[in-house]
Amino acid sequence: MTTQPLERRRMVAVAQPRVIGATALRVLGSATLLVVGAVHLEQYIGVHFGVVPVIGPLFMLNFVGSVAVAAGLLLPLRRLHPLLALGGIGISLTSIVFLLLSHYRPLFGFEDYGYRPAIVAALAAEAATVVLLGGYLGLRARSR
Repeated sequence: MTTQPLERRRMVAVAQPRVIGATALRVLGSATLLVVGAVHLEQYIGVHFGVVPVIGPLFMLNFVGSVAVAAGLLLPLRRLHPLLALGGIGISLTSIVFLLLSHYRPLFGFEDYGYRPAIVAALAAEAATVVLLGGYLGLRARSR
């Protein structure tokens, strides 16, 4: 039996739930980020945004970036996870801002309207990604 000082054992006991919570937030955040990418891919292919100049390539870039960052968050790249989480938050916030801008003024010559189910799903997934990955970063910072 190892004899750790009592303070060290208490620190480990307190840190363990934070680590588990941070891991859960990271995994859930990567899942919602995959939803963000999937919605953009569906709109690119299914709604034919792929033929819209500038917007089409941005939708594909969102899909590729979301999948790459989400995969990185699921891989055992512990030192890169905070940077990847910031990237996921950035992708999601940029998507929200560009969508809202396109509802009020043309964005790269494209103007969107209404809140069809794909837009609601994208906004919900993007907001969830920001909250989950932000929570992950917060818990990780507290455990240090």
